[in-house]
Amino acid sequence: MATTTRWLNSTQLRAWKNLSLMHGHLDARLSQELSNDGLSYPEYLVLATLSDAPRTRCRLVELARELGWETSRTSHQVTRMCRRALVAKRNCPTDRRGAFVVLTDEGRHAIAAAAPHHVDLVRYLVIDACTPEQLQTLDAVSRAILGRLRDEPSRAGTTRPCDQ
Repeated sequence: MATTTRWLNSTQLRAWKNLSLMHGHLDARLSQELSNDGLSYPEYLVLATLSDAPRTRCRLVELARELGWETSRTSHQVTRMCRRALVAKRNCPTDRRGAFVVLTDEGRHAIAAAAPHHVDLVRYLVIDACTPEQLQTLDAVSRAILGRLRDEPSRAGTTRPCDQ
């Protein structure tokens, strides 16, 4: 069944381009600053997620879900971080096949050293650049898009909503 493409109008295109450009620049800047603290941005995200988790541990699938990553990407990232002793894998006593990803002392030190710089940069680049109303709008827009991303199955091998 053929469909007609719903092209973006000039306002929609400008918003999309600016969102995409902002994401790329923000990701690059945060990555650059974290590298000064000896961490990659993905490493920081894993460490921050684990440090917020109960008992500073969680299952790999839960970690992947929390980060919004594929399980395989999370597994590869955790393996690299295990080599650096930032995290460790621990067997689950109630599930022989399951394992926990656990924050190590080295990981605690790394996140403690990097977090103040990271938060200062996030505050400068995002929080302080917005009015309180803009922050509420940013939050609402982000939640709406994240909700759509969570609800939508992977596009690979599936029909797109406009094809139904």
